[in-house]
Amino acid sequence: MYSSTERPERRAAPWTVPKLRDAKRDGRKLVMLTGYDAGFARAADAAGIDLLLIGDSLGMVVQGHDSTLPVTMDHIEYHTACVARGLSQALPVADMPFQSDGSCALALDAATRFLRAGAGMVKIEGAGHKLEVIRHLVEREIPVCAHLGLTPQSVLRLGGYKVQGRDDAAARRLREDAAAVAEAGAELLVLECVPTAVAESITAALEIPTIGIGAGPHCDGQVLVLHDMLGLSSGHRRPKFVKDFLAEGGSVEGAMRAYADAVRDGRFPDDAHSYA
Repeated sequence: MYSSTERPERRAAPWTVPKLRDAKRDGRKLVMLTGYDAGFARAADAAGIDLLLIGDSLGMVVQGHDSTLPVTMDHIEYHTACVARGLSQALPVADMPFQSDGSCALALDAATRFLRAGAGMVKIEGAGHKLEVIRHLVEREIPVCAHLGLTPQSVLRLGGYKVQGRDDAAARRLREDAAAVAEAGAELLVLECVPTAVAESITAALEIPTIGIGAGPHCDGQVLVLHDMLGLSSGHRRPKFVKDFLAEGGSVEGAMRAYADAVRDGRFPDDAHSYA
């Protein structure tokens, strides 16, 4: 028995994939950050972050590249293991790096490695032929988070980092792709750099939660790159949707708490951090 002074603090149960739909049903905003090591993972847990994305953004903010394309499966596997060792509450989500999901066989190999390293879900950019990949993984018990809108691995085809879905035809394709990835079995959908009204309509139409980044306040949750949330320069132009929470938080953990509170209270993102 523990004495009253020795009894450990009661902690919430860890996040699981089924809880994501519960959160949407209950109207509870999901809070996601990227993370790349055990120390920041422990801080995120302490701050009440719900999901930690081991993002291929590490190519830009950790490795110093101009894009996410140089990130490899070995990189994601290594950083996933580091993050997983620091977490006890948040759900770790591993990015599928460029061309690791180019075929069902490649994707199964990569996703298996990431789950064995400690991930609870993998994230896949795009729709189209990726729908077959999503189905293939889900049928083999691998939870999938989809990612639509601005997909950074498509930067060469897109000609840069640009808002997606602004004209009627593009908005319609986004809505169709969103429905398709959900039908294929995705349990979560990240919407990046999408007009607020488009993201709102997608969120309302889907049973699975949406996580916005530059997609307005009506998504079921939000994600930011850790370095952006802390106001650290990546050497690249700062997107409109980025906000520095370190100033008001006073510390790394405080910044994470300030970010989480702002998302859950509906104060972030506001119009200044969204696209029309």
